[in-house]
Amino acid sequence: MNNHVVSGAGSPSLSRLLAGVLLAAAAAHAQSPERALLDRYCITCHNSKAQTAGLTLDKLDPARAGEQSETWEKVVRKVRAGMMPPSGMPRPDRAALDAFATKIESTLDSAAKPNPGTAGLHRLNRTEYANAIRDLLALDVDVSTLLPADDSSEGFDNIADALAISPALVERYAGAAVKISKLAVGNPLISPSTVTYRAPADFAQTEHVEGLPLGTRGGILVHHNFPLDGEYSIKIRTRSAGIGVGGVGPAGEELELSLNGARIQLTASTTIDLKIPITAGPQTLGAAYVRQSPPGADDLWQTYAGNSSVQSIAITGPLSPSGPGETPSRRRIFVCQPASSAEEMPCARKIIGALAARAYRQPPSAADLDTLMSFDQTGQKAGGFEAGIEQALSRVLVDPKFVFRIEREPANVRPGSIYRVSDLELASRLSFFLWSSVPDDELLEVARKGKLHEPAVLEQQTHRMLADPRSESLATNFGGQWLYLRELKNARPETRAFNDNLRQAFRRETELLLLSIIREDRNVVDLLNADYTFVDETLARHYGIPNVRGSRFRRVPITNDARRGLLGQGSFLLVTSVANRTSPVARGKWILENLLGVPPPLPPPNVPPLKENEGATQPVSLRARMEQHRNNAVCSACHKIMDPIGFSLENFDLVGRWRTEESGTRIDASGQLVDGTKLDGASSLRQALLARSDVFVTTMTEKLLTYASGRALKYYDMPAVRSITREAARNNNRYSSLILGIVRSDPFQMRTKQMQTPALSADARNRAATVGSGRSNRDTGGNR
Repeated sequence: MNNHVVSGAGSPSLSRLLAGVLLAAAAAHAQSPERALLDRYCITCHNSKAQTAGLTLDKLDPARAGEQSETWEKVVRKVRAGMMPPSGMPRPDRAALDAFATKIESTLDSAAKPNPGTAGLHRLNRTEYANAIRDLLALDVDVSTLLPADDSSEGFDNIADALAISPALVERYAGAAVKISKLAVGNPLISPSTVTYRAPADFAQTEHVEGLPLGTRGGILVHHNFPLDGEYSIKIRTRSAGIGVGGVGPAGEELELSLNGARIQLTASTTIDLKIPITAGPQTLGAAYVRQSPPGADDLWQTYAGNSSVQSIAITGPLSPSGPGETPSRRRIFVCQPASSAEEMPCARKIIGALAARAYRQPPSAADLDTLMSFDQTGQKAGGFEAGIEQALSRVLVDPKFVFRIEREPANVRPGSIYRVSDLELASRLSFFLWSSVPDDELLEVARKGKLHEPAVLEQQTHRMLADPRSESLATNFGGQWLYLRELKNARPETRAFNDNLRQAFRRETELLLLSIIREDRNVVDLLNADYTFVDETLARHYGIPNVRGSRFRRVPITNDARRGLLGQGSFLLVTSVANRTSPVARGKWILENLLGVPPPLPPPNVPPLKENEGATQPVSLRARMEQHRNNAVCSACHKIMDPIGFSLENFDLVGRWRTEESGTRIDASGQLVDGTKLDGASSLRQALLARSDVFVTTMTEKLLTYASGRALKYYDMPAVRSITREAARNNNRYSSLILGIVRSDPFQMRTKQMQTPALSADARNRAATVGSGRSNRDTGGNR
């Protein structure tokens, strides 16, 4: 009966309803592995009540991570780097955390919608401007005397939003254009001026300087552009212990002046003051000491104990100029010479058209050429054919199409829509990424034909450009900022073991390591684990590497395991120290930010300073003082993250020398990372980083993509970053794989149309044109 009632009452539709309710209830009680992990290890802190670090996870659904992608990207970043759960809290094993991160990333990537972002109006920074002048006019200029320093953002000075423009800066660009045009063309009315090159105060001159004649020691080597053929005054000033400036030089030594390696004068005096004829163009001047070595001595690389040193080289001129000469710049500019007045206009149009096409990174329009030709005609009337070219060139160099990387938004694309940049704009993106400079003729020609966006063509051009010497900017410019090499110039460690020779050697060692990764297309993880480095005699002696003589850098194997990769290099170890000691905090912070991509929290206000040893009756080790500092609860949380990393490197002193004691106490390099990994010195830290090499590759990719796109990366860029790193992993993380992945990516090739098109303001645009015009007439044509 009961069975009959139940059966009768349970119609098919009701049965399905009951089954659905039961399934829903079961699903509510069933937990995904991701939800279970969060509930067990994360919700204790990251819940709606505690809101630790402003993060709440109790009400978020991992299965719908794409709906809260910004939050989940933060979670994944911390988990991948081993930063969560925090030290001292229960944590699952590494495999469970990796599986959790992989699942969340997969969900995020599946839900991601294309969003290439949009960089602002991009002004050429100083480095890009100098390189563009070099490649456009075959002229090296010291832009630090022409343009102010650029602001940085996201660790780089090529971020569009940080490259502001102002009326004063437009004036500086206009003034630079006038000066550069005079030099490039060879204005015969260039006034004499004096340029003085000085040796750094801490530059040791006891050894041979690379580039100076063999058999010399010390001295200064300068590369100077002589604007015209003519006579120049050369003044060399030296200093000798007990003698002062001027007078008789050290016994047994003579002072040599050389021009392009050829001796000009040899004297026993401590000064040289002479006038000599020098042809226009880039020349190399050197001043160094020559000493007669004892019989059988190695005169080539002998180290001298003398205290005499070359202090400065002053070059004044041109005096009595005889003409513009035949310089690389003039050969680049004057692709034709008119034989008659009838040929002047066609020749000028050919010259100016070629200059404008390279400078603007696209064929000039008819209106562009008309404007430039009007400047040419004004100059010609004032001073002849070459004066006209100089006027037009000055106008080219102040044009917004040269000074800015302008990307035009198509009129037929709706605001908020995504579109592909033109091939010519892609060519500029590629050349400024790989070369920090303008595209060359081949790249422009491929782009002009509309072929550059084709995958095979783009890959071929990328490989070609990576093989070009100009790609060294990826080491010097990108690497110089990512790895803080630019900060070396500001380092002033309080130790006699350091001088400018070491400062330059530290920088070059790291640049050459990065260049070896680029040129040999190695696995980028070798930056952490390379069993080789590059040293000259100065650096080899500092590291204790035997049998290296001379000033030439050469590749050597590393036998001390602690020295392998970036972590054993003096550049990193110096820029993460303070003036009188190491800084475990700075070293830990540097590694977290630049190698793992997880910057530590900002320090709270009013943090008490670390107690120093000055005035203490009994010196206390740095580790002991920092442990006292860490007892402050306000400081403890962050220091638990950074300090173990920094202490593992304490065997390296503030200038990168190996040591076993500090303040009379044996170095304790032990510690434990947040994820529980035990540390006991630099080698163990390197192994811990290698165990998370995927995180390092991701961080490097983010840095490269930021640099390439000229904008800050956002959470919506991370699917593209992961796509790049996955493809690179299939190719053994080769450097070219990362570069190609970036070049192929949507953030590099695409753009989102803004609601309002970014453009140079009418005021700034008019100021650029009128200032360039007025100053050109005054300073160039008017003087003729």
